[in-house]
Amino acid sequence: MPKKEYIKYWINSAKHDLAVAQSLFGSKKYDWCLFLGHLVLEKVLKAFWVRDNKSNSIPKIHNLLKIAEQTKLKLSEENKLFLLNVNDFNIEARYPDYKLSFYRKCSSGFTKKYFRQIKDFYKWLIKQM
Repeated sequence: MPKKEYIKYWINSAKHDLAVAQSLFGSKKYDWCLFLGHLVLEKVLKAFWVRDNKSNSIPKIHNLLKIAEQTKLKLSEENKLFLLNVNDFNIEARYPDYKLSFYRKCSSGFTKKYFRQIKDFYKWLIKQM
């Protein structure tokens, strides 16, 4: 598949997942909203990875900062810290020993704050593409 098609795939998949995350937020499934929010950013960052690297074979990792650091994106220290924080949503929603505490942490206010930041960062990334 040509590089442009891989990039398009990752961007379209992220867009779809963002709509699902919005639906989960509306349904008050806050933990899953943030889990998908992480996935949205992961997919967009993987589109950048494909764009900025010779290979189309993306790294099989979920660490947003590590993926971003393998691209040509210029991230501020604030952006880097944000990505590290969002990484927790992937781990905490995925593994049983973290799930209950993550579920409890995901109040309406907590989720609203982070989901807004995820959407803003998503929009910023799309503009950079």
